[in-house]
Amino acid sequence: MSDIVLSIQNANIYQGNTLILSDVNINISRSEFVYLIGKTGTGKSSLLKTLYGELPLREGKANVAGFDLKDLTWKTVPFLRRNIGIVFQDFQLLTDRNVHDNLKFVLHATGWKDEKLIEDKIEDVLGKVGLKTKGFKFPYELSGGEQQRVDIARALLNSPKLILADEPTGNLDPETTEEIMNLLFQISKEFGTAIVMATHDYMVINKYPARMLRTEFGKVLDVIGSAS
Repeated sequence: MSDIVLSIQNANIYQGNTLILSDVNINISRSEFVYLIGKTGTGKSSLLKTLYGELPLREGKANVAGFDLKDLTWKTVPFLRRNIGIVFQDFQLLTDRNVHDNLKFVLHATGWKDEKLIEDKIEDVLGKVGLKTKGFKFPYELSGGEQQRVDIARALLNSPKLILADEPTGNLDPETTEEIMNLLFQISKEFGTAIVMATHDYMVINKYPARMLRTEFGKVLDVIGSAS
């Protein structure tokens, strides 16, 4: 069984009719932590959106968590997203329900029906992110760091092979950023989850070194050495 969880070959990434990135070639393996860096407007978000099926792949080949992106339809995109986790900068939690019910909503939406298994899974992921006692709290009652932990717990619900994290520390203070980075690296190491994290924060990159991909001049480049 292959350890490759994300493979892109000779892909061109479009936003509408505009070519954003050309001739993209990337392989990412199980347990690998990869930073996606680059200036605003160089294609990071377009690449991530293509990987989770929001933008169609028109040219080239790509396989994400066992799904051929060229074959995706509106009916199959939800199945792709059950096999990957997405972590957002702004958390995107439902404000009208507590942490437990935020997670329960996602499980129901992705096809879970057994209430005992649902409760066990919610307890499991909250334990993994250090929020086992916070299930009754509403998002507004949590700190930014706690909300981001809930976001990560949500990403873990379906035991994903890959997590795509879009600026997950962008709204956090340095101490909380450190907590979230330690958690993400722990998830990658302990559960074998590959993580692709888009970021502008070079202090984070220098403190937590890992492989880097840089978007610039319409290309995605593997970076060797310093992020600067």
